[in-house]
Amino acid sequence: MLEELCVGFLQRVYGTLTSAHRELSPALVEEEIQRACHVAEGKEGRLCYYLGASQDAATRVIASVSRPLASHVPVEKICQRLGNTDTQICQLRYEPQLWDLSSAGLLKLRVAELRRVLASWGEECRGCLEKHEYVSLIQEKAPLHTYAAEL
Repeated sequence: MLEELCVGFLQRVYGTLTSAHRELSPALVEEEIQRACHVAEGKEGRLCYYLGASQDAATRVIASVSRPLASHVPVEKICQRLGNTDTQICQLRYEPQLWDLSSAGLLKLRVAELRRVLASWGEECRGCLEKHEYVSLIQEKAPLHTYAAEL
């Protein structure tokens, strides 16, 4: 099952806050969300835009997240309430993760999918012309990025 992006992102923010602070205030929560959104990319960046936590956001509904989160309302409930006001938030999902990093598993993928794997890691294959070059680069870089994803 694909996890809803809203739930995963807010759980990560909430975990960071509760590990560092005993008591939460809406201002503290809002500051942490903005800090997390400052480095967010891709679909998480899109979520930040919808919440109004990014600099280019047109609306600002971050208070409807920071107040309940400061009161320890479950993240799932917060995302459900957000979904009632903006359905685009519930439509954001994490991309399915590639788990088979063996040669056989990678050779089954198309070159565009191999490029997408590298792009999700922030890597690029310069000068790669053939599929086996992408596969060898992914296998070379995989230990660096799969360990970071497990944390």
